[in-house]
Amino acid sequence: MKLTILGGGGFRVPLVHEAVATAATGLTVDEIALHDVDPERLATISAVIEEQGARLAAEGRAVALPRLLATTDLREAVTGADFVFSAVRVGGAEARTIDERVALGLGLLGQETIGPGGLAYALRTIPVALEIARTIAELAPTAWTINFTNPAGIVTEAMRSVLGDRVVGICDTPIGLVRRVGRLLGADLVAGERGAEVDYVGLNHLGWLRSVRLEGTERLPGLLADDAALEEIEEARLIGEDWVRADGALPNEYLFYYLHTDDAIERITGAATTRGEFLAKQQGDFYLAAAEADGRRPEARAAEACCTSPLDLWRETLHEREATYMAESRDEERREEDVAGGGYQEVAMRLMTALATGRPERMILDVGNIAAGREDAPASERIVPELPADCVLEVLCEVDGEGVHPLPIAPVELGRLGMMSTLRAAERKILEAATTGSREAAWQGFATHPLVSSPELGRRLLEGYEAGHPQIAALFGRG
Repeated sequence: MKLTILGGGGFRVPLVHEAVATAATGLTVDEIALHDVDPERLATISAVIEEQGARLAAEGRAVALPRLLATTDLREAVTGADFVFSAVRVGGAEARTIDERVALGLGLLGQETIGPGGLAYALRTIPVALEIARTIAELAPTAWTINFTNPAGIVTEAMRSVLGDRVVGICDTPIGLVRRVGRLLGADLVAGERGAEVDYVGLNHLGWLRSVRLEGTERLPGLLADDAALEEIEEARLIGEDWVRADGALPNEYLFYYLHTDDAIERITGAATTRGEFLAKQQGDFYLAAAEADGRRPEARAAEACCTSPLDLWRETLHEREATYMAESRDEERREEDVAGGGYQEVAMRLMTALATGRPERMILDVGNIAAGREDAPASERIVPELPADCVLEVLCEVDGEGVHPLPIAPVELGRLGMMSTLRAAERKILEAATTGSREAAWQGFATHPLVSSPELGRRLLEGYEAGHPQIAALFGRG
């Protein structure tokens, strides 16, 4: 079996390799093909992975070590793939800093996926994602594509126009929330222990856990009424325990940016750097240091401290990255159990294993409101009847050898439906702009985002992103 990772020089790719190499699931990956447009980053991550494989084997943890192919040729990477993980970042970490600073300069939220920064990210990413989708359709037509690329909801929606149901979006934040609740209740809710039934609904980075039933009994209201229980749930601490009680649901952590927007802006602008600037420097330093370490003579490296190896440098940098995740939303250091709560690589491995082996799994995924090709079916057959048939939603699904099957949910409350529809309408204008080159559509997308709601600010955002991003300027013929 061949697994292709697009964005293969990305910092978190070794997490996927470790998950593949140590997975005692009966699934054997013979080859991992790493693709990246940056050969230096690709070489560094390849060195980390090779060292990681050797250590896993020496520790007896490796079930199977796949062959490694590193290439800057997209067609070579994709040809014959059984699974494609897409985790690209068009413009690199430096582009993220522009996304943040343009918005902050106008007094708006500057964040990677939430607000106008997320729209800018989508605008320069969607054309690349569509080209990737067309290449997969040509060279690996039976492959399953698992999209990590943010903003995952609208990027997955774009790729579905080419790949249909064979592309699925994933995010680890919903599963982290459900796991925290499951720890309190003493059951693996996602696996369905004790007859667990979970109702989670939303868009990527805009969702809510609305119901948890164990052995036929609804347990969520009891948790919401319990101060000690809420203190153990990271999302409740971030958003506010009184609010989640009033709302009757546990939110995805990214709701912080919608419910505490002014506070988020104040915290971000009060910090020495934005998150993007922090990561650009942190990861830039890592890639330089790891490349230097990989270039030393083996005997010289062995005589120095272990942290001079690419793998150890990567591990130290990873822990710092995870510990400081969404730091602007916290008044405390992130708790170790939340840092170690799992990640997207585990979700991706479980999804891939279920599809390849047929062994059923349940997980929260980004999928179409109705199966591709059934868009003309009655609205009553959609997951959320009020939203378009091809809209990508984030819901609990069952996965097996036949594919991905969304599980039923309760009707979506008017307030949540309004937030979802307003956000996706703005994102769809960005999708229109990315596919047609319509500058007016881009302006509408920025102007109507719920954290902007201003034609004048929308115009100034568009002008700022055109000036900062050559990909966006070229899209509208201004490069």
